[in-house]
Amino acid sequence: MEKRRILVIAGSDSSGGAGLEADQKVIAAHQCYAMTATTALTAQNTQGVIDIHHVPSTFVSKQIDACIDDIGVDVVKIGMLASAETVDAVASALERHGRPTCVLDPVMVATTGAQLLPNEAVTNIRERLLPLTTVLTPNISEARLLLENFGIKRLPEIKSVEGLVSLGALLQAMGPKYVLIKGGHLPLDEDLNVPQQAADRKYVVDVLHVGCDITLFVTKYSTSKNTHGTGCSLASAIASNIAHPKGRDMWGAVADACRYIEAGIKTSPDLGHGSGPINHFHSLSVTETMRSESSLEVREYVTDPYEDLL
Repeated sequence: MEKRRILVIAGSDSSGGAGLEADQKVIAAHQCYAMTATTALTAQNTQGVIDIHHVPSTFVSKQIDACIDDIGVDVVKIGMLASAETVDAVASALERHGRPTCVLDPVMVATTGAQLLPNEAVTNIRERLLPLTTVLTPNISEARLLLENFGIKRLPEIKSVEGLVSLGALLQAMGPKYVLIKGGHLPLDEDLNVPQQAADRKYVVDVLHVGCDITLFVTKYSTSKNTHGTGCSLASAIASNIAHPKGRDMWGAVADACRYIEAGIKTSPDLGHGSGPINHFHSLSVTETMRSESSLEVREYVTDPYEDLL
């Protein structure tokens, strides 16, 4: 019997739309087994975060050890880590347990643009966690923060999909095996450029780097406000697809995760007065029906991503 064991190391969202709560729903929907190590408790809802209570890093380590020593793990999914001490504790735990496959969603920047982690914690993520990471899934703000922390201060303004490609190329040099730049916060026009007018927003593009190979995952832009927790959910869907016994390659794991999120937004229940959650249970498995109804296009990127960096 396949175990499909996924350990989520992240913060809790009291409203259930993001964080550990969303992760567990995603993992259950993909017929995998979820375990958790809680790094922080948040008081939040669809309108914002009210307060955060940090869990001591020593207790985070105990949670990780308790799960892996007894049940074992196939994939680790990491989200909000809250402090520099917790980053170090998690990195040490991964090394202690044999460097398992790891999906890192570096929750570092709020939707408002505010930095959620102190600079020391960002440094620890870059220096200690990135070399242990199988798949890194930052949004644009998080990618820029990691690069600025490395000392790259003059990052150009992103004007097209080429800017997303450049971010991923720079990040992959820091250690992750795969880098997926999430473009959900920057919808593009028909030609995959940043539009001048809102009416020209056509696509959302996520860019996957696998060595020198680059793949664009292109979905139609949605005006839905129900996108709370999409980053957490996408990373957990990727982790679930990697853990699946069918042995999806990374391209398939990411493509099915993108389809899952797109369907979750389309069928979202419209809860709360702010940015509502997606529908995590639109399907108990990734089905052929969902694939046939998805707008996702997987495109090969043919331009040399390093050309503008030399």
